[in-house]
Amino acid sequence: SNKPGVEGLRRAQEAGLRTEVIKHTDYPSRLKFDEAIHERLVAYRTDIVCLAGFMRVLTGDFVRKWRGRIINIHPALLPLFKGTHAHRQALEAGVRVTGCTVHFVEEDIDNGAIIAQKAVDIEVGDTEDSLAERVKSAEHVVYPKALKLLATGRIHLDDNTNKIVWN
Repeated sequence: SNKPGVEGLRRAQEAGLRTEVIKHTDYPSRLKFDEAIHERLVAYRTDIVCLAGFMRVLTGDFVRKWRGRIINIHPALLPLFKGTHAHRQALEAGVRVTGCTVHFVEEDIDNGAIIAQKAVDIEVGDTEDSLAERVKSAEHVVYPKALKLLATGRIHLDDNTNKIVWN
């Protein structure tokens, strides 16, 4: 993680996984930060990179090196409400349903092939915070399922079409 003390680190440690904090503020550029992450991931013989709450834009070079092995979760039903403030965007748009999306990471932000989604109803009187809480609960359900599909070889990303292939 680039943030010490986050929930994902605690959960990984409880599961017996090695963790490390690599703070972006310790590096003079995005490129140097991404190179440091890449070196650690290679050293740990990482198979899959799972982003969650990682609010940094990765360089194209990093994304290309990990293409098909790096996934992210976004708090909206992509392709709607890309980028930051997805809950605000959903509320302002007046949609009745939003949710979360697990997708492969591509150079274009929130534009990778969709692995899994989970819908969440927007309730009368919802605020960004109340909606975010319910979407986060949905994320905790859908992300492990999507990761399992990739980790067990049930899916992979086709290099030529940028589409998911089911095995």
